[in-house]
Amino acid sequence: MPGVHIVTDSSSDLTEADITGLDIEVVPLSVRFGEEEFTDGLDLTVAEFYSRMAASDELPQTACPPPGAFEQAFTRAAEAGADAVVCVNISGDLSNTLQSAQTASDAMGGSLPVHVIDSRSVSSGLGTIVLEAARAARAAADVDAVLAKVRSMVPKTHVIAALNTLENLKKGGRIGGARAMLGSMLSIKPVIDITGGEVHEEGKPRTRKRAMQMLYDRMVEAGHIDHVAVMHGGAPDIGEFLELISAKFPRESLRLGQLGSIIGTHGGAEIIGVSWVAGA
Repeated sequence: MPGVHIVTDSSSDLTEADITGLDIEVVPLSVRFGEEEFTDGLDLTVAEFYSRMAASDELPQTACPPPGAFEQAFTRAAEAGADAVVCVNISGDLSNTLQSAQTASDAMGGSLPVHVIDSRSVSSGLGTIVLEAARAARAAADVDAVLAKVRSMVPKTHVIAALNTLENLKKGGRIGGARAMLGSMLSIKPVIDITGGEVHEEGKPRTRKRAMQMLYDRMVEAGHIDHVAVMHGGAPDIGEFLELISAKFPRESLRLGQLGSIIGTHGGAEIIGVSWVAGA
């Protein structure tokens, strides 16, 4: 099919309906429990991942897709008659996935224009950018227009999350600017800010309820925001959070989804995350 084809990776946490409805190709990362390796979203469901992680003494590990997986996606686009590919990926500071996609783009040798973009985001932040790129492509926008849409959204996309623990981030080496939280991590319900593609401390509330309030306060303080998404990793209190924000952000105005195994590996179970795009 001619036009611009959109490719991303599985850390975008898009649903099957999102993917099929907008012809998005998702290149999966992998998750390893000990000697067992699974393809994210294909042979390991979200529920199975969290169940395995809860039962495991060791944290799982993630690995970026090999360049060949991206090259196959780009080749399929070329064979389908694409005019160009726009590939939007997880922040390059959080994963080598971007580098893998760029290597694959170089391997195409110019046979098809492939534009690899660092979203500087993750999960629903990345997912929102991808969805808007796909909608633009579906509306027959040319590659320059799709790229302009993506690049305009990258600096305006915000992601914050309330964790139940910093243990996963610490062991996974993704602690970044939140390192100062480690000394008291056992007595807090940390809130982190991943805006800009790195992990930074946002706050150190002592209770889960205060952590959820902090998420809501940051949403309100941001002023006019669009494309609000709420994601969670099996959080039993997600209903409580949705009720908390409902007066200003009613359920029908949100994109609600589950955090997959890539984010769950590094953030732990029961995360509640929020993303949005800053308005004009």
